[in-house]
Amino acid sequence: MTILIKKARILTIDDNETEHQRADILVEGSKIAAVGNELSMPEDGRELRVIEAEGLLAMPGLINGHLHSPGNFMKGALENFPLEIFMLYEVPPLSENPLSSRLLYIGTVLGAIEMLKLGITSVHDDAYFVPVPSQERIDSLLQAYVDSGIRAAVTLDQPNVVEFEKYPFLSELLPESVKHDMELADIMPSGELLAVYQDYIDRWHGKCDGRISASVSCSAPQRVEVDYFGGLSELSRKYDIPFQIHILETKLQRVLGIEKYKKSLVHYVNDLGFLDERVVVVHAIWVDDSDMEVMRESGCSVAHNPVCNLKLGSGVMPFRRLRDHGIPVCLGTDEANADDTLNLWTAAKVAGLIHNITDPDFRNWPNATEILHALTRGGARSIRQKDRIGQIAPGYDADLILVDLNSLAFTPLNDLQRQLVYCENGSSVVLTMVRGSVVVENGHVCTVDEEAIKAEARELAGEFHQQMTEIRRWASQLEPYYRSMYFRTANQDVGINRWVGPCS
Repeated sequence: MTILIKKARILTIDDNETEHQRADILVEGSKIAAVGNELSMPEDGRELRVIEAEGLLAMPGLINGHLHSPGNFMKGALENFPLEIFMLYEVPPLSENPLSSRLLYIGTVLGAIEMLKLGITSVHDDAYFVPVPSQERIDSLLQAYVDSGIRAAVTLDQPNVVEFEKYPFLSELLPESVKHDMELADIMPSGELLAVYQDYIDRWHGKCDGRISASVSCSAPQRVEVDYFGGLSELSRKYDIPFQIHILETKLQRVLGIEKYKKSLVHYVNDLGFLDERVVVVHAIWVDDSDMEVMRESGCSVAHNPVCNLKLGSGVMPFRRLRDHGIPVCLGTDEANADDTLNLWTAAKVAGLIHNITDPDFRNWPNATEILHALTRGGARSIRQKDRIGQIAPGYDADLILVDLNSLAFTPLNDLQRQLVYCENGSSVVLTMVRGSVVVENGHVCTVDEEAIKAEARELAGEFHQQMTEIRRWASQLEPYYRSMYFRTANQDVGINRWVGPCS
C-alpha cells in the first residue's frame, strides 16, 4: 500500500535535527519514500490512502530498549524490594512450575497492545523462561509479537549456574538443606542452551521481513558459565545481533565483583573479550570512571531504566558521565513488575528529571533533545537497526506515530521537544505505524482483538495467581537470608555512591 500523510508537523530526529512546520510524508510499502511539501500520490495502480494530518505531529515511533515480557502479568503484584529480593518473586530459584505457553502468549500480546497504543513501535525483549526454555514456550512468545504487529528483537535470557553462586556471601548464609535444593534445580548445560539458541535463531531471526529478530542475552556475567557466555558472544558476532547483559545494576553486584573476581564486572566482561559494540549494558548504575572508559573503547551502549531503578532502589545511573564518555544511551521500561506500566513516556520524563538531583551544576542536567534521541535513535542503535529506524527520512522503515497537538499536553504549545518529554503521557498518540502498516488508529488496535485478549487474560489470572502463591511460599523462606546478604553489601564501602542519600 502507498500512504500519503499530508500537512503534518514533522519532527524527523535526523542528523540535522530537521523540523517541518507543515509537510507531507510519502510511504510506499514498508519504507518512507519522501518527505516534503505538496507531495503527490504515484499513479501506478497500487492501493492508495491519504491521511489528513493537519494539527498532528509526525515523529519516529518510540523504541523500548529493555523489557522482560514474561513479567507482563505482574503489574502491581510485588512490593518495592531491592533487586536481589525482588528476583525471588520474579525468577524464583526453586520453582518447577513454568508459565503455560498460552499465558506467555496472552501476556506478551497484552504488553504489545499497551506499547503500540502509546506509540512504541519497537521493543528489545529480554525474555526469561523459568526454569528452562522450551520450543513451545519460545514460539508462543514470538508468535505474540508476530500477531500484534510491533517490531521486536527478542532474547532468551537464561542463567545456568547454581543460584547461590550468583551472589556474594550467600553460600555461607544459606542452610545446607536449601543449598542442596538449589543444586538440584533444573539448569541447562551450556551446550544444550547454545543448541536451543541456534535453533531459535534459525527459526525466528528475520521473520516478517525483519520485523522480528533474534538477540542474545546471558542475563548477567555472574549468572552464566564462561563457556556459555563465550558461545553467546560468538553468536552475537556471527549474526551481528545485539547482546543484552545486565551489569552493575546494584551495589551488591559491585561488591560481588570485588569479592569473586577481584575486579569490576565491566572489567571482568571486557577481560574475557566479550564487551563490544553489539553489547547493550543494561542499567550500568554502579559503574565508575574506569568502567566507563572501558565501555567507551568497546563501543557498547547502555539501556537506562530510570523508573525500574527507583522502584527497586538500585540507584541513579550517572547519565551525564556516561554521555561525556561518548557512550550511547537508550531508554527502557524494564518489566511490568518493575515499572508497573510499559509507558516509555513516563520513563523519558523521569530520565529528564531524576539526574537533576545528583549534580548542582544545572549545565550537566539532561535536556529534552537528548532524551528524545535516547527514545528513538538510541534505541535503534541498541538493536543494531540505526540505519533502518529511529528517524523520519527517505529510505528508512515507516515506523512512525502521529500525535495530536490539540491535546492538553500541547496547549499552549511553547516548546515541542520539552512538551513531548515533560507533558506527554502517550494519550495524545492517535496513530501508530510499523513498517508502513497502520497498527493503531484513534485508540483502536488494528491487528488483534484487544477485548478478547483482555477477557482471556482475566480468565488466565487464576493460573497466574496460583503460581504466585507457590512463589511467595518459597520466597518467604529464602528472604531472610537474602536480606542479610543485601544489608551486608549495602554497608560495604565500594568507593562510589549511586544513592541520592548516604547509606544508613
